[in-house]
Amino acid sequence: MKDLEKALELGVSQQKRFNATQPKVWLRNECVRVGLAETLCTYVMMVFGLGSVAQVVTGQGAFGEYLSINLGFGLGVAMGVHVGGKVSGAHMNAAVSFTMCMFGRLGWKMLPLYIFAQLLGSFLAAGTIYGVYYDAIHEYCGGNLTVTGELATAGIFATYPAPYLSLMGGFIDQVLGTALLLLCLMALSDQRNKPAAAGTEPIAVGLLVLLIGISMGRNSGYAINPTRDIAPRLFTAVAGWGMDVFRAGNGWWWVPLVGPPIGGVLGAGLYKVLVEMHHPHVSEPVDGLMEEFDEEAAPLKKKKIICANTWAIPDLLLDNMLSLSIAKLTKPDP
Repeated sequence: MKDLEKALELGVSQQKRFNATQPKVWLRNECVRVGLAETLCTYVMMVFGLGSVAQVVTGQGAFGEYLSINLGFGLGVAMGVHVGGKVSGAHMNAAVSFTMCMFGRLGWKMLPLYIFAQLLGSFLAAGTIYGVYYDAIHEYCGGNLTVTGELATAGIFATYPAPYLSLMGGFIDQVLGTALLLLCLMALSDQRNKPAAAGTEPIAVGLLVLLIGISMGRNSGYAINPTRDIAPRLFTAVAGWGMDVFRAGNGWWWVPLVGPPIGGVLGAGLYKVLVEMHHPHVSEPVDGLMEEFDEEAAPLKKKKIICANTWAIPDLLLDNMLSLSIAKLTKPDP
């Protein structure tokens, strides 16, 4: 009987030791975790992006050029994905969140949370960059905060159209740019096509944003993101630039707010209709391609099973050890 008690005590002590190795979860509410991660990753992306614009504008070309802005936003997106990718998905873009809801990849009840987090992160980032570059901005413009003109500085924070661009032309620009963004994001995440290799997703998404900036930034600065544009615009309205931020460009402010969600749905839908819906069923062999797919996917499936049961293994081992000890002690002598 004493041996049985010792075995039980040993099992309990080992169980406590295994439990002590598990990480402590401070926040168990999924919505809170997602909201915090989405806010932080959006903030990181916007600080790097807006910071690159501020440096180019106030430096008057001495500390970078247009490509610097493309790189700043592209790498900022990559860092943002690293920060929140495994928690919130690191959308950092209301058009992405809206599109994911439209295609059933995100619950509609989560959309307000994502949009609020993205607005908050973008607003805080605008305030941060304004504080960091406060002296540089005022030295550059002589203390006169303007939206248009040679010494305009509102464009550091929000996007404005080129003088030649019409509202309709700008709307098409935003729809097309965001459509390409979501189309390529769908392709990068399609496990039955040619997705980004595991671990390279952040840099792949960053390169995609860089590519859009290099090819489609001339007209209006490729906002392709409602929350990225409207939150810093609101900040400039209250920080000294006034209501001209909404009047400039013939009332341009609504274009990057409305165009990207439409473009996102169109781009993702185009990929789904022309590519994703026509993937062969797993049970249908197509010239040996499905066998190759199964071989490539096998390590991923195995990894998924291992990860899912990581914390179950110690408990299972303890149960088996305890059962064997009890059986041995209670087994009658021959």
